[in-house]
Amino acid sequence: MQVKKTGMDLSANDAALFGKRIRLIFTSLLILLIVIFLLDLFLGSVSIRPYDIIKALFSNADGVSRKILLQFRLPKAITAVLAGIALSISGLQMQTMFRNPMAGPYVLGLSSGASLGVAFVIMGFSANLSPDAIKGIGNWAIAAASWAGAGIVMVIVMIISSRVRNVMTVLILGIMLSSAISSVVSIMQYFSNETMLKTYIIWTMGSLGNLTSSQLNVMALSVLSGILISLFSVKMLNANLLGEDYARSIGLNIKLSRFSIIAGTSILTGSITAFCGPIGFIGIAVPHLARIIFRTSDHKVLIPATILIGAVVMLTGDIISQMPGSDNVLPVNSVTALIGIPVVIWVIFRDQKYRDIF
Repeated sequence: MQVKKTGMDLSANDAALFGKRIRLIFTSLLILLIVIFLLDLFLGSVSIRPYDIIKALFSNADGVSRKILLQFRLPKAITAVLAGIALSISGLQMQTMFRNPMAGPYVLGLSSGASLGVAFVIMGFSANLSPDAIKGIGNWAIAAASWAGAGIVMVIVMIISSRVRNVMTVLILGIMLSSAISSVVSIMQYFSNETMLKTYIIWTMGSLGNLTSSQLNVMALSVLSGILISLFSVKMLNANLLGEDYARSIGLNIKLSRFSIIAGTSILTGSITAFCGPIGFIGIAVPHLARIIFRTSDHKVLIPATILIGAVVMLTGDIISQMPGSDNVLPVNSVTALIGIPVVIWVIFRDQKYRDIF
């Protein structure tokens, strides 16, 4: 019996050791996720003792600690987990589909496309609409517009990448596409009324802590749908690593494969962008971390790996942005950039070695 992993044939004994190593890493990541999640609840501008956290979670007694926990910190931590998972899976799928290690929802313009969809909804409403009035069906309208914007950009980038094989050229065109979208949004801002303009500007700053309960519910359902589509696409993603000819030879429906990946990526990226604003570098950095840590290109391993690592990285970024013990809060975009950019630079410098596991 032989198992193929990162281009190397393994004996049955080596395969068993590899499987044991994978299980150990998954267990460690799960424990780390729980610890970081609890830290995100404990830390903040107001110090809360662990006992008070536990009491607030498991009792109905009213108090300041319970209010802070249930109305602010817990929803924000859940939002961070959902954002980390969604953006990480989106980046993984894009890097596999385009066979481009630098692909990601932020770099190739999906986040910009989603932002354009949100801009059409927010700045297209009447002047009497306030941010608090965007509830119920309005949340779904924002999410759907964001999905559509991300999906359209995804299709455009796919068409470009099918005609242009050079990685850097595709990246440059992606950046130009983002700039063009930003120009369209700027024109919309110029003609928008003051109320809608202020609503959109606040949205673009990005935040994990400004979601209402209805918005969090919409985002959670959307991310869950995107994850299910991604899990359905595992075989397609693995076949895509070996090229379209191989995929067709094993009976894979290429059109269905592309539609599934586009749909999953658009829903995941669009959902987070719609409610948290544009968040960069998580989608491009986390899939690299997953491949490097697990040393495999099998998406049966990589998808759950990116789920755990993405959640851990985003929660860590949320803790840093809170500046525990201080009343100040850093923009979440700045923190994710500081986390993600070193990873991207590291991957570029070790590119030759990285190709063996991509």
